[in-house]
Amino acid sequence: MEKLLAKVAEIERELEEVEKLLTDPTAPSRPDFPELSRRYNRLRLIVEKGEELRRVLQNIAEEEELLEDGEAEEELRRELREELERDRERAEKLAQELRRLLVPPHPDDHKNAIVEIRAGAGGEEAALFAADLFRMYTKYAEKKGFKVRVLDSHPTDLGGYKEIVFAVEGPGAYGLFRYESGVHRVQRVPETEASGRIHTSTATVAVLPEAEEVEVEIKPEDLRIETFRSSGPGGQHMQKNETAVRITHIPTGIVVTCQEERSQHRNKELALRVLRAKLRELEEQKKETELREKRRRQIGTGERSEKIRTYNFPQNRVTDHRINLTVYRLEDVLEGELDLIVEPILAEEAARILSES
Repeated sequence: MEKLLAKVAEIERELEEVEKLLTDPTAPSRPDFPELSRRYNRLRLIVEKGEELRRVLQNIAEEEELLEDGEAEEELRRELREELERDRERAEKLAQELRRLLVPPHPDDHKNAIVEIRAGAGGEEAALFAADLFRMYTKYAEKKGFKVRVLDSHPTDLGGYKEIVFAVEGPGAYGLFRYESGVHRVQRVPETEASGRIHTSTATVAVLPEAEEVEVEIKPEDLRIETFRSSGPGGQHMQKNETAVRITHIPTGIVVTCQEERSQHRNKELALRVLRAKLRELEEQKKETELREKRRRQIGTGERSEKIRTYNFPQNRVTDHRINLTVYRLEDVLEGELDLIVEPILAEEAARILSES
């Protein structure tokens, strides 16, 4: 706790410096003003948690001192022991929160997230599992106050998805969703399985930070834009107008489509959002080639080929293979209680980064 509070004291001095910068009349015109504001909010939260931890630790010290006093009545001693237990639990929780907050944020954590889910091995069962994941993420996003906007989807006749692309919109969306990238595996008896045998199917999830227009330059001459009629499962619900849009980025060969909106113009805008995110990811991958060894030490590289999680229906369990975590609350997780997995991942990542620093 002493090291933690010493770190908070450093943050208090840093907060004063940032506060001075923000109170300068010229601050709003600075190019780094948004980043300064985010930094100020993060530092202030750390300081507030640190002050609360100090108060709780002071209470603990006073309660322990009173318990050592042999003259206290038994009723008072019982109340003190109960209060001491509550304060110790509160102190440990505050310490965990502080460790998380002290980890330097990823530069893209505050951005929207672009999420792609693709059915993998397992045929129709994999497509149904992709739909389950989409539903899970939608419920989780709603619990966090984020908005989900479908950008492109390819449904199947039985209600699954060969592929679905959607945006999670709201401050901090990417920070919460970025550890979901990788291969998700499901083990269950498919509805179409007459013999009752357990099948294993997979779906691939990729999470990208949404790129702003100023971050990625897209030249019009590098794009091949095609329109076509959007359709539902199995070619049903065919529209008469060509509102769906397919964009090919010629230099990289990246292809994105969008057919969710009735307006061709709107579909083009949404497709460009996905294309910017993909191009930015491509650029980041090039920059990080020399850091590959460092990234291997992280909790999950975010690579699409990495198996990160198993959802086992017969045992009602979810296992995250990156941190060897198993919870026996599969139904809750699929209903959007994803913090059961996300919080331990973030805590593990925080502990790793703080130990290295």
